[in-house]
Amino acid sequence: MGGVVSAGVDNDDLVDKLKEADYIKTENVEKIFRLVDRGCYMTKDSQSIAYRDNAWRNGNLHISAPCIYAQVMEGLKLGPGMSFLNLGSGTGYLSTMAGLIIGPTGINHGVELHGDVVEYARERLAWFLANTGSVDVSFFCEPQFSQGNALCIKEEKMLYDRVYCGASCPSSHENYMKNLIKVNGILVMPRNDKLLKIVRTGENSWCTESLLPVSFSSLIMPDNSLTAEEVELPSVNLISLQELSREAIRKHFRDCIEKENESLKKAFIYIIPPKPSPKSRKTPMSCLNGNHPKVAMSDTENDTDDSEARDGEWERLSSSQSLHESMHSAFLELARSFINRGTRETSDGNNDLVEEQEGEEECGSRG
Repeated sequence: MGGVVSAGVDNDDLVDKLKEADYIKTENVEKIFRLVDRGCYMTKDSQSIAYRDNAWRNGNLHISAPCIYAQVMEGLKLGPGMSFLNLGSGTGYLSTMAGLIIGPTGINHGVELHGDVVEYARERLAWFLANTGSVDVSFFCEPQFSQGNALCIKEEKMLYDRVYCGASCPSSHENYMKNLIKVNGILVMPRNDKLLKIVRTGENSWCTESLLPVSFSSLIMPDNSLTAEEVELPSVNLISLQELSREAIRKHFRDCIEKENESLKKAFIYIIPPKPSPKSRKTPMSCLNGNHPKVAMSDTENDTDDSEARDGEWERLSSSQSLHESMHSAFLELARSFINRGTRETSDGNNDLVEEQEGEEECGSRG
């Protein structure tokens, strides 16, 4: 499954290498990995290691290795309008990527044990929405994060199209996890040192596939000595017909713009990428080598070497790219054409009506 891949000098470079190593396989997954810069979900003092294929941890904050997330996103096969539940949602990095695929008609829930991490995820989400640049947030499903133990979700829960669990599931709760998904739904979770893709084929039947050998920390079990506090997930509100119509119109405009301006289809980078540094070290990523199936990816690795931090890295990552001028121009031009066409049609209709009325008056005067 690909050979050893070196670390990226920036987010784009990392994505290129994951794609070359066949961890990223589909255009949709490639697009969202480029849209959501991994470095923006790590702390300022960790920017020098943001684009290595290692798990990152800082206190309670945690992000899995990029190759693991690539396998997760490919395995989930997310699509527009789906419902998604992220157990152990952490910084919100994965949930943000999911939200760009499922879109405004989807459902995007996350459950995180630590309150400080939930606040961090909400702050990063606010930053993303304020600095998205050429990302159209009207086509984004905002994640909703809840604090609590992922093993304590209320029994009268809704079922989801897609579920990801970011920690190893104990054997005693395997059925609990499986029953979070609808029939034909997909659950991706680590168990027994494997990243599993589980498809629910019937009310009481599942099909399991191993995606990757991994090493994850285990989910924290609820304290049996106390009454575990149940996690109540956000309520789901139906989208109004007006909102659905608005999204359909936006999509129509965007499709027309992209059809007439092919180059805009690839204009989806919202962060100004830092220039590659000549001193950047090409550290090999600890990706799984297909020739050594027993080598597992570790999700608990803690790499905090900041000796190669680039000057101004955080400032560059925190700066947002301006909205794509050509896309705005194309949108305005298309909107004007629709308005002008409607005005002409209305004007022509009014002229026909006036001529018809004048003809009737002339006939009446003759009569």
